[in-house]
Amino acid sequence: MAKRTAPYHHGDLRRALLAAALALLDEGGVEAVTIRAVARRTGVTHAAPANHFRGREALLTALAAEIFAKLSALISKRLEKAGGSRDARIRVFADAAIDFGLRHPHRFRLIWRRDSLDGSDAALNRAMNGIYDRLVAELAAGRGRAAVSADTQAIALWSMVHGYVCMRLDGNLVSKADEATGEPRRKAIVTAFLDGIGGGAKK
Repeated sequence: MAKRTAPYHHGDLRRALLAAALALLDEGGVEAVTIRAVARRTGVTHAAPANHFRGREALLTALAAEIFAKLSALISKRLEKAGGSRDARIRVFADAAIDFGLRHPHRFRLIWRRDSLDGSDAALNRAMNGIYDRLVAELAAGRGRAAVSADTQAIALWSMVHGYVCMRLDGNLVSKADEATGEPRRKAIVTAFLDGIGGGAKK
């Protein structure tokens, strides 16, 4: 049985519903987040969420936008402490995304569930594009001649990060060290990526 909070009386109901949805997501994954479960957890009637979300897809979409915002904040916080070189900042960016995915598997899975989200939602797209644009900017900084665009490089890096996290979450990979360098595999794959694109880049 889902936990039930004290009856909701006043304040920001939308915020309370999203907080309940996030808690349910962390506990049981995407399937655990339903309108009824969120209403029950918040302590309101099953009809109350309709004032803020027209259905489950809208609720999950708003939740995904918030999760992207949390990921963006984590990346920004880590980058504030990163060195000034392009490679160092790309390493920090990738490691923050990997860390987020491994620490919050259900959140990571939700934000890529295109079958459960409204892909035309403006807030969701702003949140997604904000992270992507930041990655492109980091890749483009100090960039010399390269065979492909910064956008293609961003897609390549994000695809690698996404694939690595999913394979770890699915149990197809385990945490290991690189046999040549001794650094954690999650960091070594970024080294391999940077070695591959570093031909014309300034260090």
